[in-house]
Amino acid sequence: MGKRHLGAGLAVGALLAASLAVPAGADDGIRSGYSYMTPETKGMQDDDFQNPGMIWVDDGEKLWNTVDGKAGKACATCHKDAATSMKGVATVYPKYDPKIKKVKNIEWQVNNCRTERMQAKPWKYESGQLLAMTVYIRHQSRGMPMNVSVDGDAIPFFQAGEKFYNQRRGLLDMACKHCHADNAGKNARANLLSQGQTNGFPVYRLKWQKAGSTHRRFRGCNKQVRATPYKAGSDEYMNLELYVAWRGRGLPVETPAVRN
Repeated sequence: MGKRHLGAGLAVGALLAASLAVPAGADDGIRSGYSYMTPETKGMQDDDFQNPGMIWVDDGEKLWNTVDGKAGKACATCHKDAATSMKGVATVYPKYDPKIKKVKNIEWQVNNCRTERMQAKPWKYESGQLLAMTVYIRHQSRGMPMNVSVDGDAIPFFQAGEKFYNQRRGLLDMACKHCHADNAGKNARANLLSQGQTNGFPVYRLKWQKAGSTHRRFRGCNKQVRATPYKAGSDEYMNLELYVAWRGRGLPVETPAVRN
């Protein structure tokens, strides 16, 4: 790839990196985007009273206990106290589901519970309700290490995600790896590129002024390299989410993280 394309791509990569995660000090190994943040942004994430993403945690807790649908159930009806029943859940999602024979993430599972068990309408991707519930569920695993399964029946989906990650696309002819693997830790203009980890998602992004899902970030990255994005919840993004979660194995869940 020519220098002109690489320069443009790195500038794009800075936007990608801003939302994704790193532990301070390490030059090698798996890192969370937290270590790339300014002291002010780190402080915002570390203090639950300052962290704007905690609003979605509060909203998610309310939704957890709210009866909805023809079955007259709330999430708490089946799962009781989320602090107990949902602890550790974020560390193993996305995961392969033998019933649907493909990968599912937490958002998919939430909507499946709503339609199948609560007999309620599914929530749209990026809706306040689905973001809040996903943030709330993942928040119960905060501090626990990511440990998704990529063996057995999950192998072909993991491989598809890996292929997507390494495949050039768009007018800039760039792959995810060009920013988040090949140039992680380097500056693109004033921005420091991260490894693009997802252990903090859904994150509160200062640029967005709200919480956003992993798939919103994927779509944004695709747009930045001038590629046609896939729909949130697509098989392509589910597979990519699995692969990227595996790249961040061992990183602590930070949800809701704060990013630039």
